[in-house]
Amino acid sequence: MTRSETDITDITAFTGDDFHDSDLLPPRAEVQVEVAQIEGGRALALADFSPPSVGPGERLIRFAYRLGIPGTMLSAPMGKKARTRLLATVSNTLPGNAAAGTALRAGHFLIHGARTPVAQVDFAGPSRVTPPLERVVHSFSWLTDLEACAPREQGTAVAERILTAWLQANPKPPAKPGKGPAWDVGNTGARLMNWLAHAPLILSGEKTLRNRTLAHISETARWLDRHVGRAEDGIAEVAGWSAIVAAGLLLPEGRPRRLYGEAGLIKALGELIGDDGGVLSRSPLAQMEAIALLVRLRNCYHATRRDAPKAVERVIELLIPPLLALTHGDGSLGSWQGGWAIDGEDVNALVKATGVRTRPLRDVRQWGYQRVLAHKSILQFDTAPPPLPAHARYGCASTLAFEMSHAGHRLVVNCGGAASGGGLVPVRLEQGLRATAAHSTLTLDDANSTAVLINGAIGGGVSEVDIDRKTLTQENGGNATRIEASHNGYEARYALTHRRILILRDDGSELRGEDVLIPAGRKAQRGKVGFAIRFHLGPEVEVALTEDGQGAGMALPDGSLWQFRSSAGEVILEDSLWVDGQGRPQATQQLVIQGLVSRGGGNFGWLIKKMG
Repeated sequence: MTRSETDITDITAFTGDDFHDSDLLPPRAEVQVEVAQIEGGRALALADFSPPSVGPGERLIRFAYRLGIPGTMLSAPMGKKARTRLLATVSNTLPGNAAAGTALRAGHFLIHGARTPVAQVDFAGPSRVTPPLERVVHSFSWLTDLEACAPREQGTAVAERILTAWLQANPKPPAKPGKGPAWDVGNTGARLMNWLAHAPLILSGEKTLRNRTLAHISETARWLDRHVGRAEDGIAEVAGWSAIVAAGLLLPEGRPRRLYGEAGLIKALGELIGDDGGVLSRSPLAQMEAIALLVRLRNCYHATRRDAPKAVERVIELLIPPLLALTHGDGSLGSWQGGWAIDGEDVNALVKATGVRTRPLRDVRQWGYQRVLAHKSILQFDTAPPPLPAHARYGCASTLAFEMSHAGHRLVVNCGGAASGGGLVPVRLEQGLRATAAHSTLTLDDANSTAVLINGAIGGGVSEVDIDRKTLTQENGGNATRIEASHNGYEARYALTHRRILILRDDGSELRGEDVLIPAGRKAQRGKVGFAIRFHLGPEVEVALTEDGQGAGMALPDGSLWQFRSSAGEVILEDSLWVDGQGRPQATQQLVIQGLVSRGGGNFGWLIKKMG
């Protein structure tokens, strides 16, 4: 029998001469380096952006428009008001979901595997539907999917039918935001952007509908002018400002609106991202959303034969490397901060649309993720506090969790997918998927390291993380990357600090780990507390426990065999859940080390090693 055919339930190497107690302990490093400290989102320094440079006359126009003077008076004070029309046709370069577009043509919205008949959707919003369906319906992002599945003329009738139903349910903008999901600033901005970018889909039919839609486009732009400052969060504000700029570019007499919008957009972008280009929500989903918004806006500039402001181009360039830092070997994303394992094809198509060619950031210190590429293995490590409530829609208590893949196959993962709740992932699971236990890290007493609240909010817990990264030279001449990080999330409740040390050999064949609990005060408390260290396994991993109960054997689809060993007690196998690249739940398994630990602290070593 060849090695690839070996029965993983009969791996004798686990208790043979290949393993010693010292294998489970990280080697000491001779060289000390400076330790960086990251505090709860506040250390994510805001980029300093300035509005595009304009002359005195344009500054005056921008100021007057901000005060509320209509754009028609500023553009042509003595002239006749121009009729509402679009000045150019935008070329869409962003990828859509052809399967979702095909479902639309068949009469259904397809959201993360769940089908909802179009006829059953309440476009007015009193009967609330699931958040993912709300976003798709009211942002009109489905227009991109419709355009991706068939020639434009074949999708026009479907688009106009849904648009007519939506306009009947929403004839006028409300006095202010918050009157249902249709008029959240984020959904409104995205909707206006999609209407302008996909205008041929919704403006090619009957004249009455065309005039009504154009009037609604103009009215929506004026509504955003007044209310963009009341956005729900940073990414929603960027969506609102992007739509204002796009309307300034594509609607008549739009110069004052464009000047006003550009200044607001640059300021909003500066408040959305940190110095290394990661959005403050720390969410790869929000990172992709920001990229898509700016690419669509750049397409609007190109449609009018203008260049986007240099600051916009610079932000697009800044956003790509942090996103790529969270990709595994197959190009798909890690499952972080409410996101799921978005397929590599979708990520690659978005990056291609930007025209940016770059490499992943290795040490995204401000965004809070460490990436180690070791031959065919990739390690991702969350070394920052969860995002502040003001920045996050689906904040997760994932500090010191990690993911590991080999040759494009996921070995250790996080459950992910909180933001997909409402598709095939039930909404009631959303809060659980944001919990510490849904991530591959240590928990104390089944409690979250940071409080997880309803509506996506994050409470008290981890406020600072210490991190130290260095390269080690091993006795055999090879190198290894050592990352040590600690957080204070359990100090208030249990007077214990959690420190995690990960050491990945440069050939990618071995990951050594140690979880250490250290008394936070000068005097250790008495008693014991329950702990659990979880290793959620990828969907393709075949796993079986060893006879001695101290480890497990794991096999990947490429035929490689991996060993897991623990010096911290018995290893058990439990059911788990993983959300796939389309936001659908998949049944998986997890390895768990659990027991009681003294309030005086303790350390737990473990090892993941490739056989052969």
